[in-house]
Order: sequence, then structure tokens, then C-alpha cells
Amino acid sequence: MTQLFRPAADTILRFAFLVGAGTMIGGLTIAGGLWTSDYASGVGVAPAQPVPFSHQHHAGELGIDCRYCHTGVETSASAGLPPTYTCMSCHSQIWTGAGMLGPVRESLARGEPLRWRRVNDLPDYAYFHHGAHVSKGVGCSSCHGDVTSMNLTRKVETLHMSFCLGCHREPEQALRAPGDIWDMRWTPPSDQAQQGALRAQHHGIDAARLDNCSTCHR
Repeated sequence: MTQLFRPAADTILRFAFLVGAGTMIGGLTIAGGLWTSDYASGVGVAPAQPVPFSHQHHAGELGIDCRYCHTGVETSASAGLPPTYTCMSCHSQIWTGAGMLGPVRESLARGEPLRWRRVNDLPDYAYFHHGAHVSKGVGCSSCHGDVTSMNLTRKVETLHMSFCLGCHREPEQALRAPGDIWDMRWTPPSDQAQQGALRAQHHGIDAARLDNCSTCHR
């Protein structure tokens, strides 16, 4: 009987399987790397805005408190964006004819809000409440970085699930004293674990519950 396959066919088939498996593993590795890369997450990117607002100038040099513009940060799910009249409370008196502030003046005249682009945006399936975090001692810079040093606001954390779970599983590492919440250059003290654990106990924070899926996915 004539042999259907050459003696080398088995070797070729094995090699093909190895190439296919290697291609699949390599593809998954590359896809995973892209997912966690700054390019995909937007870390370091300062999106174009209708007005080149500088946190470095306003919050850093002038010392304007975060809550002056982000009025909902202590109580609401969203920190909130300032309405145009908040901007004009100062700029109706200073830099009144500045070209870069033209969109602000037009916004006020038309009664239409400025269309700011979000720098930090979570998917709709993830529930986040600013007030719940701030009231328990989570500082702004833990997620947003030192915005007082940013001329143009950029993203500093991926805000991926792994980032959130890092704090939810060890909340004592992030909780601060009330006076430190707004300190953008805060660094943990040497006894942060002990202090944070006491604050977690004071606020009734149970890390086991924070790790529950329903905490963020409702």
C-alpha cells in the first residue's frame, strides 16, 4: 500500500502546532501589554480643552482651594466642573480682554456651559462616589497626582480595576488625616499603616466588604 504521508509530515505537524501556540501566546502577551500601557490608558496625556486652564497657576501659585471650583467633591458622586460664572467671578475684573479667555466670555454671553474634556473618566459599569472617598480620608493626589504642578491637567493613574483594588484591599495605606486630604504633595508618614488602620476603624471601613464586586459594580 502506498504511504499517504512522508516521514517528515509528523515533524511538520508538530512544528505547525508549536508555531500556532507561540503565535497565540505572543498575541495575548502583546495585547496585555498594550492594555496596561500609557498609550492605551492615557496616562501622561493632557487632552485639549476649550480653554488652556492651568492648575499650576490657579491652585499652585494663587492657592485657590480645590473646592472653590469642584464644589461637589466632599458630598457628591461627581466632583463637579465649575460653571462659567465661577470663572468670571475673577475674570470679569482681571484679564478681561485676554484672547485665550474668549470662549469663557462667549459661554457666559450665550448661557451655554464650556465643553470640558474629562481627564479621568471611569466606564459606566464602575460606580464611584467622590464624597464617600474624601469623607473617609482619601486625598485628591492619590488618584489625580499633584495637580498644583500641572500647567495642563494630565492623567497620572490608569484607574484600572487593579489600581482601585490596591486601595480597597489595603485602605490603611491611603487614609489621611482630614487636614492632609487637600495636600497635593502629601507623603505617608513612617507609621502610616498604624494611623491608617485607626482611621479605617474610626470610619467603620471593612476591607473585606470593599473587596466585594457589588461595591463598585451595582
